[in-house]
Amino acid sequence: MTVCAIAGLMAAPAGAWQEFKNGQAPPQSDPTPEEQELVQLERAWDAAFVAKDIRFIERVLAEEFVATYGDGTRGDKAAELAQTIDFDQQVNSSVLDSFRVRIYGDTGLVWFSRHMTGPKSGKVVSVTYRFVDVFVKRAGRWQCVSSQSTKVTPPPGA
Repeated sequence: MTVCAIAGLMAAPAGAWQEFKNGQAPPQSDPTPEEQELVQLERAWDAAFVAKDIRFIERVLAEEFVATYGDGTRGDKAAELAQTIDFDQQVNSSVLDSFRVRIYGDTGLVWFSRHMTGPKSGKVVSVTYRFVDVFVKRAGRWQCVSSQSTKVTPPPGA
């Protein structure tokens, strides 16, 4: 987690931090145009991943991009692009929701969930990941410098 993200969370009122810790995001006012732009960028990135639109993803990822994947491994821009090319599972549905966006000058943080459904070994499988992406605005456009994902494990019996 970046220093500015930690500072932003620590600066939140105690009640808001408690809500966030319990899995509920603190209340947020209507999204600003920049916050809406980042949400739209995340949705377009998701669509580009499913469609294997490498050109789009190359523009979204900064040269110094670093990803931390759900299994704890890390990758750079080249690894992220290779993962997109190599992804061979059919996706019937990919839905992004639970967006939380914070802008700090030319830095934007986006928290969200991604729910994917598709066939695997003859069965329909659904997985959910939670993400935090860090963007920096350069030359008038947002680029992602860091992404971290965590696979959400369903509760027992679900």
